[in-house]
Amino acid sequence: MTDYSKIDFSLIASLDPDEVVSHSYVRDVPLPSGKVLALVTLDNGRDHTRPNTMGPKTMLELGRTYDALTERAARGEIHAVATTGKPFILAAGADLSKINEIPSRAVGLQMAQLGHYVLGKQATFGVPSFVFINGLALGGGTELPLNADYRTIDSSVPAIALPEVFLGLIPGWGGTYLLPNLIGIENALKVIVENPLKQNRMLKGPQAFELGMADAMFAPANFLEDSLRWADGVLSGTVTIERKNAPGKIERLVKWDAAIGIARKMLESKIGTVPQSPYAALDLLKAAKNGTREECFALEDEALADRIISDQLQASIYAFNLVQKRAKRPAGAPDKALAQKVTKVGVIGAGLMASQFALLFVRRLQVPVVITDLDQGRVDKGLAYIAEEIGALEAKGRISPDEANRLRALVSGTTDKADFNDCDWVIEAVFEDLAVKQQVFAEIEKHVSPTTILATNTSSLSVEQIGEKLEHPERVVGFHFFNPVAVMPLLEIVKAPATNDATLATAFATAATLRKSAVLTADAPGFVVNRLLAKVMGEAARAVDEGTPVPVVERALAPIGLPMGPFELIDLVGWAVAAHVQDTMVDKFPERFYASENMHKLSQLSQVVEKNKAGKVTDFTKEAKKLMSVGSTPVDEATILRRVEDELAGEIKLMLDEKVVAAAEDIDLCLILGAGWPFQAGGATPYLDRVGASRRVFGATFHDPEIRGVGN
Repeated sequence: MTDYSKIDFSLIASLDPDEVVSHSYVRDVPLPSGKVLALVTLDNGRDHTRPNTMGPKTMLELGRTYDALTERAARGEIHAVATTGKPFILAAGADLSKINEIPSRAVGLQMAQLGHYVLGKQATFGVPSFVFINGLALGGGTELPLNADYRTIDSSVPAIALPEVFLGLIPGWGGTYLLPNLIGIENALKVIVENPLKQNRMLKGPQAFELGMADAMFAPANFLEDSLRWADGVLSGTVTIERKNAPGKIERLVKWDAAIGIARKMLESKIGTVPQSPYAALDLLKAAKNGTREECFALEDEALADRIISDQLQASIYAFNLVQKRAKRPAGAPDKALAQKVTKVGVIGAGLMASQFALLFVRRLQVPVVITDLDQGRVDKGLAYIAEEIGALEAKGRISPDEANRLRALVSGTTDKADFNDCDWVIEAVFEDLAVKQQVFAEIEKHVSPTTILATNTSSLSVEQIGEKLEHPERVVGFHFFNPVAVMPLLEIVKAPATNDATLATAFATAATLRKSAVLTADAPGFVVNRLLAKVMGEAARAVDEGTPVPVVERALAPIGLPMGPFELIDLVGWAVAAHVQDTMVDKFPERFYASENMHKLSQLSQVVEKNKAGKVTDFTKEAKKLMSVGSTPVDEATILRRVEDELAGEIKLMLDEKVVAAAEDIDLCLILGAGWPFQAGGATPYLDRVGASRRVFGATFHDPEIRGVGN
């Protein structure tokens, strides 16, 4: 059993001198039965935009509050203790910005123990403990109620989650033991492992209640009053608690280990074995099957201490800050006041990509959208796709029938470019050919106002050249989406030399309305993501051309932790597209990018690679092998990995010197949001610093100090 008396409380209190403390305010609430409930309210004195957090001073104060209530319960002054939060917020867990100030594993271990020590006091009041989940509850804010005897939840709670695995941590204040023993192992795996790895998916109040994370759910209008009345019923014995998802003997004997095994295989297939926190969480969940509360809490303490000092946590926090902060204040974006209002959107093209654009614009901007193409048949096909997708959203309950009808009414199609005359924003999604893009913009310019924004979705062509023949090239901007359009969060906004600030400001404002994260890039070949992916794909192609088997190449980049191997990626984006991007980069930088004739040959086939059941590439098809010419000097995995690392380090350094983006952080933001670069790597530049590629290539590092864990 952990000896909590060894925690150095004075050291813990000194860790965060600037902490915004969430104080523990207590008031006694007389209940209808005549009993008295002590209600603890967590409140940091700020509005809902600054959530309660559970820093060292907050936890120490809460511990003292709970101790005082334990004494009062012993004297018979109170009959229950309940904890809740300020309006709309229970607690958002630990303040991540302060974790890197923990100086050692020993101190990290004490922080883990402090959480168990304080939250666990709810089990030793001597009277029943309740938590009324009145709002946002994340991380430790979810483990707070898990440590109580009973829980209620507000039906309007927007987010309740244990997101730690997403950030390179584990739920370390009881979550991995208490949750599976409350709602069953399969549900717990969903909350602790599966949801965090799905872009940090969170539960809403009703979803959490359905899983069994709360015993009762009430509407927000009278949530506190209803919760108090319900608690009185529990105390009086008039309310019966039914926990239908709690694991029984059969689940422990049969399901538990099997569910852990399935989850492990799923992780290995989807994310590889580089990320440490998901597997640490699995080990803890496995132990929760038969371990005691004290044993499992001690295991959580050790696992959390390991994660706190890890490189992966620091990299994850760096990546998290990029996505949550830098992405919301894009470097180089002009004054928002310069942005023009967009009241109608035109989409040139009616193919799949163009139709996805139209759907996104009409749904997010709620303005008329008109699409055009070469003939009415193509236009009708595009309109049918959009209508079908709107219907699918309605069927899933993501939009109401009224909104579905309104969106359908806002979309129209035409073959007459004159119908674009009142558009404020026009985006093209035509074939990736310079002459074609120049032609469609020249045709549209005749019909639109001089201030209408002309956005190109080119993935690699020069935005300057696309607009160079126009009368008003200053209103042309690159607006590069990633596929699938509705899912991928990144937008590369490309500034050509002539692009003016009003155009740029409108592009950034539009991106924000579309709920995309925008990064400003210079008008350079491949911009950011495609330029760097071309490096990765080029080195993969070089290794195959030398005679290296496909499985070796696919495994070679596993230490980076990328979501898929290079040939799996190429197969996803399309071999013809990959060949085109490669051609673009080789044409501009023939001395730096590898040209593979095999890639061109393979782009002629409908199926190039063979895959296993998990979707992983295992080899080229027989037809592909017949077309290929390969050498007899294969290389090993280490050689391929080092080549890719060094090539990326060199190219990123050149991009920064050329001012393609403002800083290394923007490179990483693009790769995280546009290429699935893993959080636990922190993007490319922290990884390249850690493995020594930066020093090997240019004798320095991208970050000073490097982004590393404590003592590493």
